[in-house]
Amino acid sequence: MPHISLSKKLGAEFVGTFILIFGATAAPIVNDKYNATETLIGNAVSAGLAVMIVIMSTGHISGAHLNPSITIAFATLRHFPWVQVPAYITVQVTASIFASFVLKLVYNPLLSGGLTVPNVTTSQAFFMEFLITFNLLFVATAVATDTRAVGEMAGIAVGATVMLNILIAGPTTGGSMNPVRTLGPAVVTGNYRHIWIYMVAPTAGALLGSATYAMVKLKVREAEGIPTRNRVDDLSFPL
Repeated sequence: MPHISLSKKLGAEFVGTFILIFGATAAPIVNDKYNATETLIGNAVSAGLAVMIVIMSTGHISGAHLNPSITIAFATLRHFPWVQVPAYITVQVTASIFASFVLKLVYNPLLSGGLTVPNVTTSQAFFMEFLITFNLLFVATAVATDTRAVGEMAGIAVGATVMLNILIAGPTTGGSMNPVRTLGPAVVTGNYRHIWIYMVAPTAGALLGSATYAMVKLKVREAEGIPTRNRVDDLSFPL
């Protein structure tokens, strides 16, 4: 791949994260403010489409992480350089807060419908966010790091996973899967209720989801039908 400057990567990551937070948060706000009929399905579709279009438009520039948990998981498994992690997370957090202030300006004020807060016990909320982020990273690691996975269909695969996860977890936790999806609206509204769940659980789930795919991933010789017994395969990290 051609060299891409860090400034361009960060610019793409900022715009992509802004689009994601704006789209994923606006739908539940519209439902709450205007009594719209989008409901849970509409919220899921809005977030999934936001992820899909951002991956397809900026994935070739920044990788379209849009999520500190993804950045940390990819760096941990050597799919992404650790030296760029602080810059990526800083941009993701900044874009989330900026998008949330824009939402407040547009919808005046940012209503509780845009927040992700638990509607279940703390342990249930933690496990749900852990599980859905595991799902997300298992799929994201496959399509982003394995040339034998769907490749150019990555945006559709990850977007569909986001939709599925929100349909599963939306009523209980809001289906965040992303620390900055929760952080931006929390900062603007001053509502930090159980915010630690949305910082810790997605990151832990992301690490395990990404590591799980790495364990089941076919090595080059296995994919070609060549026995791998009695030898150590080289790990390949396309990113």
